[in-house]
Amino acid sequence: MAVARSHPFAGPSDLHLHSNHSDGTETPAEVVRQAHAHGVRTIALTDHDRTTGWQEAAQQTAALGMTFIPGMELSAKHEWRSVHVLGYLFDPLDDSLRAETDRIRGDRIGRAERIVRSIGRDYDLVWDDVVAQTTPDATVGRPHIADALVARGIVRDRTEAFDGILHPREGYYEPHYAPDPLTAVRLITDAGGVAIIAHPVTAGRDRMMPVPFIERLIAAGLGGFEIDHRENTDAGKRALHALAAEHDLIVTGSSDYHGAGKPNLPGENTTADEMVARLIERATGSTPTYA
Repeated sequence: MAVARSHPFAGPSDLHLHSNHSDGTETPAEVVRQAHAHGVRTIALTDHDRTTGWQEAAQQTAALGMTFIPGMELSAKHEWRSVHVLGYLFDPLDDSLRAETDRIRGDRIGRAERIVRSIGRDYDLVWDDVVAQTTPDATVGRPHIADALVARGIVRDRTEAFDGILHPREGYYEPHYAPDPLTAVRLITDAGGVAIIAHPVTAGRDRMMPVPFIERLIAAGLGGFEIDHRENTDAGKRALHALAAEHDLIVTGSSDYHGAGKPNLPGENTTADEMVARLIERATGSTPTYA
């Protein structure tokens, strides 16, 4: 097993939280304060396909005596599966990675507009309703449409929106561009970061990718798996722990906090200090902000 040098961070560590720069409901500073209030001392802000919240989060963690690990959740797609690749400590100015995230975010906006037009034929919803639920820097997505449906009184909360109107069976679903996971892993690692597959063993349609394909990701530089997550199945966790042990991969645990957008709470799952140290040691693209 690889041995990592010590770093001046303190646990507990939660490496998957979202702000209103993507589909969370709180500012980066508010996310940090919530994490601190729940006992978390090292966090990663991992907004979807963007890094604009890093500076605010880093300033707030420093003020509270915490450690900030820069991160992002990069959208990807394997066959029918939506695959999210968490990237940590990469260079945010890397040209190839920035070009890909620009393309993803641009297509998300067009996709969201198409969904709203379709829903608007049957419900009292227009694009301005969705814009009202976003911030200027936000990556617009289906959660914002859900929030608009809530604001209009069409549904009670995001859960009802995703279980109903926004569920693919209702006919309003539209695909969006996302790279394949191999490309996502290579982009993150080429930018000096560490790639971790987020919640990789959920139930249902987005179930675990085939092991031979996961082994291709490992060969391409995948750093590990987010195993301790409320949406992962017990059987899936066991399978990934075995793979992680076989290939000496990093194993993380995180809350996937979204503020009021999900019931998840900061620190409900955390990452072992040894694994955080290995992640920091492996990365070359950027560095944590220590208190």
